[in-house]
Amino acid sequence: MAARFPDGGLDFIYQADEILVRSGRLDEVRAVLGAGNRREGREGEDAYDRSLDGVTRFSLSAASVDFEVLDAVAEVDRALGPWIATPNHFLSVTPVVPCPATEPDQVPPDIQPDPGVCDASGTGVSIYVPDTGLLAGAPDAHPWLAGVTGEVDGLPPPDPYGVVFIPEYSGHGTFIAGVARCMAPASTVFVTSDFTIAGALSEFELVLRLNEALGFGVDIISLSAGGTTRLNLPLLSFESFWNRYRSYSGVQLVASAGNNSTSRPFWPAAFPRVVAVGALDAQRRGRAYFSDYGSWVDVYAPGEDLVNAYATGTYQYREPPRIGEEAAFDGMARWSGTSFATPLVSGLIAARMSRTGESSRMAADALLAAARAQNIPGVGPVLLPCDTGDRGRDCCCGCGCGCGRGSHGH
Repeated sequence: MAARFPDGGLDFIYQADEILVRSGRLDEVRAVLGAGNRREGREGEDAYDRSLDGVTRFSLSAASVDFEVLDAVAEVDRALGPWIATPNHFLSVTPVVPCPATEPDQVPPDIQPDPGVCDASGTGVSIYVPDTGLLAGAPDAHPWLAGVTGEVDGLPPPDPYGVVFIPEYSGHGTFIAGVARCMAPASTVFVTSDFTIAGALSEFELVLRLNEALGFGVDIISLSAGGTTRLNLPLLSFESFWNRYRSYSGVQLVASAGNNSTSRPFWPAAFPRVVAVGALDAQRRGRAYFSDYGSWVDVYAPGEDLVNAYATGTYQYREPPRIGEEAAFDGMARWSGTSFATPLVSGLIAARMSRTGESSRMAADALLAAARAQNIPGVGPVLLPCDTGDRGRDCCCGCGCGCGRGSHGH
């Protein structure tokens, strides 16, 4: 479901027929909504699902509540105050809540990734990427992806004419893994296929998966997804994750700041102790037109016109000005979004960790300090990658890739 502003603009998206409630306030919420005793819903579903500590997923239909989601939450607000109950927001990697900012562009068949492969290793560092999965064959087709593993990002079968049409969200996870690996070529990268239904996942389900990731012993979680929320309040379900995350001092969450070109908080990037990544433009001298901004954005990194691994097949454009046009792709693409600035920063953290022996949070703090020292007026703290392209730079300042140059304009 989508909540919209009076002018038709998208406010946020959410799961129909259920809300999230602070577990200690369940009885009060049930009384406010006129819910009966615990009841069985469709296929034996309980009205209450205590899968997260401190947050309960409350099924309006199973509880026989005569409220739609937004009406139910508004009623709880009036009776008990805000942030007791919220929608179960959807977080997205696709242009539905624009992330990535653009649709993929064709590139020449012999093109190399841009930014190119750094000389920093990332040895011994693990990066966990909750996303759309990993395209089959991509690690074999692209040297910088060799050894990357993950759940399959499956393309549809060919149509009767032998054409494979690429869904709008396919290849996202593979592109992200490629960007991270270019920054830290020897890092261990695992890509999940969580955002598989129109590139979206509910906040509640995402937290379940992130809780699992904490138990895997990963160093960096690179999350190129998020969303805006009702009344701009923090995601309620993330309180459960937050309590665990704070105790895992060796794990750093890096998240995209969103592509709405506003200062409105984009969650979970806007949480403290999460590295919120905005995007620089293609010239790397200003903020990309699509990037969110504000005091909650920690760092800006290149996110416009990046080139990396993508799907093979035909893509049909869904956004203006190319609606309905088709383009053939052969395993590479040029793409823009804070989605892609995010793994760049994750990879730089991994590279610094392997070079210095720092934990992920120590490395992130050091890089953010370097980024603040490289502040671009009107933009904010900036990190640049090592670059094997033609922009005249060999590496960033403070990225930890080991070049030792330390100033702009190489």
